[in-house]
Amino acid sequence: MESPKESSDLRQKAIKGVVWSAIQNWGRQAIAFIVFALLARLLGPEAFGLVASASIFLGLISIFLDQGFSAAIIQRKELEPEHLDTAFWTNIGIGLLMTVFSITAAELVANFFRQPELTPVIRWLSLSFIITSLSSTQEAIFQRKLDFKPLALRELAGVCASGLVGVTMAYMGFGIWSLVSQQLVNGLVRVLLLWWASDWRPRLNFSTKHFCQLFSFGINIVGINLLSFISTRGDNLLIAYFLGPVALGYYSIAYRILEIVTQLFIGVITPISLPIFSRLQQDIEKTRQALYRAVQLSNLIGIPIFLGLSALAPELVVVLFEEKWASSIPVMQILNLIGILYTGFYFNGPVIMAAGKSSWKLGLDFIKTIGYFIAFAITVRWGIVAVAAGYVLTGYLMSTITIWFLKKIIHINLITYLQQYVAPLAASLVMVSAILSTKYFLSNFISLPILLLTSILVGAIVYTVTIRLIAPKVFWQFIDLFRSFLPHSKLKINN
Repeated sequence: MESPKESSDLRQKAIKGVVWSAIQNWGRQAIAFIVFALLARLLGPEAFGLVASASIFLGLISIFLDQGFSAAIIQRKELEPEHLDTAFWTNIGIGLLMTVFSITAAELVANFFRQPELTPVIRWLSLSFIITSLSSTQEAIFQRKLDFKPLALRELAGVCASGLVGVTMAYMGFGIWSLVSQQLVNGLVRVLLLWWASDWRPRLNFSTKHFCQLFSFGINIVGINLLSFISTRGDNLLIAYFLGPVALGYYSIAYRILEIVTQLFIGVITPISLPIFSRLQQDIEKTRQALYRAVQLSNLIGIPIFLGLSALAPELVVVLFEEKWASSIPVMQILNLIGILYTGFYFNGPVIMAAGKSSWKLGLDFIKTIGYFIAFAITVRWGIVAVAAGYVLTGYLMSTITIWFLKKIIHINLITYLQQYVAPLAASLVMVSAILSTKYFLSNFISLPILLLTSILVGAIVYTVTIRLIAPKVFWQFIDLFRSFLPHSKLKINN
């Protein structure tokens, strides 16, 4: 059992971690979204579709880069210097092998997608394997210590530098190469800054014993990541193969918005969840209560955001990306419905991992992956809107299995768990009604940008008031939690 001092220290680290995680996510995603919108205006669907096609292959290969060692470093209760040295040199060796393999296989991959212009794109992007392998161990060290400040600063610097390069090159007419350069510059800047911030340096040391200890946990992570890749990129693969890069471009824009918003409003807490749940792994009751609170907090923020995005998709796409991206609107409206599921379920994986049940998580993801891929294979013949619908429907069907796993591992109370969704969902539905009414009555009288801003303001006010009325206890719990992140609150705790 933790002592009161240890519990207080963990809470302070968690608060500090959330603050810097928020800075990292909000700053990075805000800048990335601006860059993304500018690039979407300067480039067409085909350029985005080609890079997305290359990312399918590169993303598959990158699964094997880290070997799950980062998660193993974070999760281990006892960590020795040999663990870090072994993880670093293993990553370097695998990174070099993957770069060589990807450069060699680039032409075969381009032929598979029937897109010859993919060959040089894949070869240049293959350099990212070497770049990533240079910093994954340092990143795991910072995450283990809940020290997110260096990670936040390097993320912000990387996205700013790469965004400037990407937008400048796109404006100058470099086309798809602006997207390639953006990714490489982002990775390089992040590595340089992380090495500068970290005081850990690898020694010329490799331990077979420590490799086996990391590998025994990490191999399940590799399997989990592979299955996650298939379930989240299987749609891209089938769209690229059967429908081509233009259709994939439209789909990837809508999916990219889902990713950005997910990271912006949910990803703030996610990076600290595995370290926190790992510290609590010996106390099931504390783990269970921490999960309830995490789900409640993310639902209060995430559910109205995702439903609001679906309601405002027609205006958002045209205002931000121009009319040429209109085909992405129905895809965006459907995909964001899975955000309701994402908001709470983002924490289930870290809870399972923190309990040391990585093999359980692997089995769960295997079942889900089969379901997703079958859904994609069935729906792709009807186009990208059908693929999006298949993704959302399958996600909700598979959620029942995840809940069953949680019940077996930490003995959650199903009613208590689902109650964390009720108030945010009810208030969000009221908010959506207000947004649709605003659009209906004002669309003929004001410009599209003003209509968008007005609808957002009306939705935010209606949601806040509704939560205050139907769930005052939840409302004030959220306010108290928000206050705990403020500097004066931390001073009171320390006194």
